[in-house]
Amino acid sequence: MGPLSASRRSVKALSGLAVAVPKLASIGTAGAPCTHDPALRRCTGLLLLRSFPSFSSSSSKYPEYEMPSVTWGVVQGRREKLVSRVIVCDYLKGIGIIPDELENLELPSTVEVMRERVEFLQKLGLTVDDINEYSLMLGCSVRKNVIPVLGYLEKIGIQKSRLGEFVKNYPQVLHASVVVELAPVVKFLRGLDVEKQDIGYVLQKYPELLGFKLEGTMSTSVAYLISIGVCPRDIGPMVTQYPYFLGMRVGTVIKPLVDYLVSLGLPKKIVARMLEKRAYILGYDLEETVKPNIDCLISFGVRRESLASVIAQYPQILGLPLKAKLSSQQYFFTLKLKIDLEGFAEVVEKMPQIVSLNQNVIMKPVEFLLGRGIPSEDMAKMIVKCPQLVALRVELMKNSYYFFKSDMGRPLKELVEFPEYFTYSLESRIKPRYQRLQSKGIRSSLNWFLNCSDHRFEERMQAQYIERDFEGPSFRIGGKLELPGGQIVSDEEVESDDEVLYRRTVSL
Repeated sequence: MGPLSASRRSVKALSGLAVAVPKLASIGTAGAPCTHDPALRRCTGLLLLRSFPSFSSSSSKYPEYEMPSVTWGVVQGRREKLVSRVIVCDYLKGIGIIPDELENLELPSTVEVMRERVEFLQKLGLTVDDINEYSLMLGCSVRKNVIPVLGYLEKIGIQKSRLGEFVKNYPQVLHASVVVELAPVVKFLRGLDVEKQDIGYVLQKYPELLGFKLEGTMSTSVAYLISIGVCPRDIGPMVTQYPYFLGMRVGTVIKPLVDYLVSLGLPKKIVARMLEKRAYILGYDLEETVKPNIDCLISFGVRRESLASVIAQYPQILGLPLKAKLSSQQYFFTLKLKIDLEGFAEVVEKMPQIVSLNQNVIMKPVEFLLGRGIPSEDMAKMIVKCPQLVALRVELMKNSYYFFKSDMGRPLKELVEFPEYFTYSLESRIKPRYQRLQSKGIRSSLNWFLNCSDHRFEERMQAQYIERDFEGPSFRIGGKLELPGGQIVSDEEVESDDEVLYRRTVSL
């Protein structure tokens, strides 16, 4: 037999393959298709080898993942595709997956390939219910889509053990191109000064970032924040703390909130400092939370001109369930501490953190002072004048009190008149300054030698006369409950309203 006979046999074998392939495609077993015709077997292998040369399971690009043996299937005609689709959908229904959303999606031609996709996702930790939440992930090729994406996510800092949770939270990532979509977003975040080791953390908090367009919401939100005074170097830490603001629209979310805070008396630079330290403020809903909370403060007696100071000291007050907290604390202050409604409003103005302070914590310093013989009426006056008293540690108060009684030998009346005494450090301020007074033979009020800066105190020590006492500025906490006394300005050190707000905000 010559070359012509051999060619005829090859053509005949290939024509037989056109009939045999659809039958092979419908086989739902896990093993490879087989046939007893040697010529057909040789031609089938040749066709698959030439059609899918890059799908070898021996690839080492991502050795940590097991490569599938088949990724798509075999070439089919229109009729065979319909038959195969029905078989694949029946398989999915059989394991509890609803294939309704896959109607317009191209599916693998064999059950074997679909089974490998399902099993791969299950190895990641996804359940059938998770797949049903976003069944379109079954349209992603394991080799072409899933493995490259997972490999990249692990590379940028997402732990392998958390990849399943990441995919569960944002399954759309499996459709993304690493080069075209994912890598540019990561580069953008690094350009905002997000630390390399924080990239994975940021994306786990807000995985939807990977689907944003760089020239869209992310860029405009950053540009607006910088325009109101946020330091560009602080954008990175803000993103790490609260990445969700990158997905907020400036015109409908960020700017209206900023404008409202400015309308309450907060300068833009103060708002910027607040946002640098507490970026999550941007997540407070203006209409549902912020405005009702401001109305609530006013209804409880807080003066409108004090709102800016209250917010600067305790920005979180904008997002609290404030009405319930204020109602509870007001009742407690009236019942237990004998402080009237006006006094409670003054306490909130001076130390707004009081709305979140545990009532058991409040009672410990109160009980200590009552136990030292201070009448409850005087105790109420002390708290209204210096609300920080109720947030102090009793151990520190004891040391300061015993020094006051034993070393200084002064009457309790002076503590009632100047309760701020307990807010100063015994070792770094009270003792050294008192000893200086003793060495010079000077006797003065607590307010005179404590409520001033170090520089002013030295001037007073060098003066040839003792200036009379002035009523010091009202005591206001500057953010943290344990604000050092050194941050209280003397009566001679005059600050503008903006400077006062700035100092309180920076202390946050």
